Amino acid sequence: MSEIKKYNPADANANTRAYMDSIWVEERLLDAVSPDLTMELYGKTFKTPIMTPAFSHLKFYGEGRKNGLMEYSEAARRMGAVNWIGMGENEEFGEILSVGADTIRIVKPYADDSKVADQFAYAEKKGAFAIGVDIDHTFGSDGQDDLVVGERMRPQTTADMEAYVKGTKLPFIVKGVLSVRDAVKCAEAGVKGIVVSHHHGRLPYAVPPLMVLPEIVREVGGKYGMKIFVDCSIDRGSDAYKALALGADAVSVGRAMMPALESRGVEGVMEKIEEMNKELAMTMAFTGAKTLAEIDPTTLWINGRHAF
Repeated sequence: MSEIKKYNPADANANTRAYMDSIWVEERLLDAVSPDLTMELYGKTFKTPIMTPAFSHLKFYGEGRKNGLMEYSEAARRMGAVNWIGMGENEEFGEILSVGADTIRIVKPYADDSKVADQFAYAEKKGAFAIGVDIDHTFGSDGQDDLVVGERMRPQTTADMEAYVKGTKLPFIVKGVLSVRDAVKCAEAGVKGIVVSHHHGRLPYAVPPLMVLPEIVREVGGKYGMKIFVDCSIDRGSDAYKALALGADAVSVGRAMMPALESRGVEGVMEKIEEMNKELAMTMAFTGAKTLAEIDPTTLWINGRHAF
């Protein structure tokens, strides 16, 4: 059978969405029951595997409202979801932690190593759930060290990962893994989690995360006990199901959340997560999965062929 959608070679975001839509799900209804979406992560229990994204620098979307980072963090707390935060200064992160959500802080790979160390130390001291580094912002569009909001970045090494892991008591996560090679290096460095992502298509022709995910899971999923997260084009509960079926432990919803965040703030984000929870639960029920652990990859068909 021919491919379901025609790919646009250079547009990684369009390709990611097209690949997501090429994955179909078969029904398994006999003896099925209503599912449980509870997720265990790093010793804590959460109500859903759908997490917020590691956004940075969100603005105020209405008079009298808090900024977008604070609003979606509050929504995560109320929904019992893992919260993620990206680039920002310590004071802002401290304000976000005061909301009370279990929050993972992803630090940019600053050229100033002392700033990286300071942000990790601050996050640990203030009670972050986990910390990590964003390795896919090391290079800019010219192939040189990236410049992000006026801050110079630098490439990261395996030795850096090992040092970060040894320097914290928290689970350490690497965001921006898009190959088995990098996943294995992270695992061998002692990293406790990776985010399989192309950072909204920074690299033209980037492989869709769900395309490379099964190989990553086969190499590092069980052997090292490392958690595997996914973002990019996780827009619906059925998208989350597909990622979980292919071996992800949890997913983040980013840009699909923005319209609800901008228009309705905390309530809008809660409604989006609840909408995705319901569709995930429906898909699990229709495929006979009672729990997240029982989601079966053999329910998937990719480009019209049984995936497994």
